[in-house]
Amino acid sequence: MNILVLGSGGREHTFAYKIAQSELCDQLFVAPGNAGTDAIARNVAIAVTDFPAIKALVLKEHINMVVVGPEDPLVQGISDFFAQDNELKGIVVIGPSKEGAQLEGSKEYAKEFLFRHNIPTAAYQSFTATTVDDGKQFLETLKPPYVLKADGLAAGKGVLILQDIQEAKSELENMLTNKKFGAASEKVVIEEFLDGIELSVFVLTDGKNYVTLPTAKDYKRIGEGDTGLNTGGMGAISPVPFADKALMNKIEEQIIKPTVNGLAKENIDYKGFIFIGLIKVGDDPKVIEYNVRMGDPETEAVLPRVKTDLVKLFKHVGDQSLDTVDLEIDERSATTVMTVSGGYPEAYEKGKQISGIEEISDAIVFHAGTKIDNGTVVTNGGRVIAVTSFDEDFRQALKKSYQNIEKLHFEKMYYRKDIGFDL
Repeated sequence: MNILVLGSGGREHTFAYKIAQSELCDQLFVAPGNAGTDAIARNVAIAVTDFPAIKALVLKEHINMVVVGPEDPLVQGISDFFAQDNELKGIVVIGPSKEGAQLEGSKEYAKEFLFRHNIPTAAYQSFTATTVDDGKQFLETLKPPYVLKADGLAAGKGVLILQDIQEAKSELENMLTNKKFGAASEKVVIEEFLDGIELSVFVLTDGKNYVTLPTAKDYKRIGEGDTGLNTGGMGAISPVPFADKALMNKIEEQIIKPTVNGLAKENIDYKGFIFIGLIKVGDDPKVIEYNVRMGDPETEAVLPRVKTDLVKLFKHVGDQSLDTVDLEIDERSATTVMTVSGGYPEAYEKGKQISGIEEISDAIVFHAGTKIDNGTVVTNGGRVIAVTSFDEDFRQALKKSYQNIEKLHFEKMYYRKDIGFDL
């Protein structure tokens, strides 16, 4: 098979790394890719939302399967674009329909879905610029901290958690009337704050059946001790040590099954990943959010643990036969630590030369924001390189990741030295 992966980050390098190992893969393309994918696939300079250019590439290169990495093309309807085109409709697309992608594309849509299917989640209300005063009154009914979420896609940065009621009111106004997050915050969801410990659960579904992939926990804040601004993710650990059998049974019965069944009941075409962001409050799991693709950097810790051929899994998604699959998982822990550009998640510089990649041993290097410039690997994003290591225990695996990161160098490189601190 000829396979195309859409995206340019660490998640997409991980997909490419796993797909390239499959005997079912003849030729692998990544659009637009990065310096890491360039070594194992053919990078094609096409934007992930340029559907006509993607179509032209798919037809020219006789591509049989498209794996969609990021959320933007899904929310914009790439699966529907393929399904409705006579020349493309036979191609397997790993990613939900535009309707299914609303689970991530709209926080309000996700909340309504959760309530319709009695899936445990926080109480909430939605507000727009015309109801900003009602929003302020709703804040008065809640206890701090106050959770404000931009309804639309804001690249993982549209959530504010604030302790002070006056600050919460002024930020609500800022989001709704001053468009703090642009179009994403034309509507804002205010939620009750849930106090507990977070984890992520990843499900691959063919629309009827599903397999549950390994759990992970990621670290979003830039600063140690989970302080500072939200990022796309600074590191991840898989599996989550506290996700024991009893908790996983509750997650499956109360959250995964009602989610997959709810999508089927509502005739929502969903073939792809469901990333469920959860919080464990006491002994009970509650849904914080849905994403409609794999997480990043969780993918870099989760997928290397999947021993089953990834392309075979994706073929079963296309055939709606995931119920026939025995998923084989590496029992060891995997830990991922992300190196980032100085200044990230705010202003940062690109084009810094990276050295030491070839010195890394007993770990996997996943490129996130990199490119090749005149034969040299340079930085090309905020999150630059992820280092994933395995061991029997996550602490030992982290030790390996950190030892290897010390071999990497680029100007103003930064990484969190406390991944897993709360476990």
